Amino acid sequence: MGDTVAAALGLLALVLAAGALAVAVVALRRTAADAQRRARRPVPPDLDAMARVVSDLRTESSRALRHLAVVRYDAFGDMGGHLSWSLAIVDDEGDGVVLTAIHGRSDTRTYAKNVTDWTSSAQLSPEETEAVALARQ
Repeated sequence: MGDTVAAALGLLALVLAAGALAVAVVALRRTAADAQRRARRPVPPDLDAMARVVSDLRTESSRALRHLAVVRYDAFGDMGGHLSWSLAIVDDEGDGVVLTAIHGRSDTRTYAKNVTDWTSSAQLSPEETEAVALARQ
């Protein structure tokens, strides 16, 4: 009787595995058929609208302050560690700001200068000019 039960369970397992395999094959064929139907669909009519939105986003992002450059240096000969810095933050058209921190022994001074079209109406230090040039690259 033990061999008969084992054989029956083995046969049942084999039938279940074959059924699962058949279900998997049917599902795979349906997925392939769905993919082929999707590939044959025409381009959606609102594609031109999407292209306009992408174009508008590109225009807007050109005004984002996304060009950055930092120049670190020693503002005074007796100081080390490059603790002074100038940071240029500008958009694609070269409009933005240059921030500078001059670190001394007893204090740190900060400055902000506007940048328009990659230049400033205020006189830029050599380090600030370098930061703007690096941001432009």
